[in-house]
Amino acid sequence: MNYQDPLTIQRVLNSARTIAIVGLSSNELRASYFVGYYLKRHGYRVIPVNPRETEILGETSYPSLLDVPVPVDVVNVFRAPSALPGIARDAVAIGAGALWCQFGVVNEEGSRIAADAGLDVVVDRCLKIEHARYRGRMHWLGFDTGRVTSVRTGLQ
Repeated sequence: MNYQDPLTIQRVLNSARTIAIVGLSSNELRASYFVGYYLKRHGYRVIPVNPRETEILGETSYPSLLDVPVPVDVVNVFRAPSALPGIARDAVAIGAGALWCQFGVVNEEGSRIAADAGLDVVVDRCLKIEHARYRGRMHWLGFDTGRVTSVRTGLQ
């Protein structure tokens, strides 16, 4: 199955409002923190799922997906591939709309569990990068500069 379908990616990005990030770290140097920060800045509700934390990015952190008290549109995974089948089962159990596995989080069984239950599945893609790609906000430093055109100074 193609878990990197551009139409699926765009559909997930355009319909999602609430994203639970499994493995979100409070360490500002970790990729998961940067992705969570970016998503919050772009209007998504970010729900941390990390049993070792109580709060991340100003939001309550939950020990597992099953503890999240609100509906979740996307489960974004920053965990080892071996954890994916259990996370996929939990994503199905809470009625999530999509399972999004970050770079390197590739586990066929986990992907199949989610897909067989009707979830959209994206594997081995970064949610932040794909959002920037399809929303036209990609910048080489990884954030939106707010500039639409380049400005050259001193060159005539």
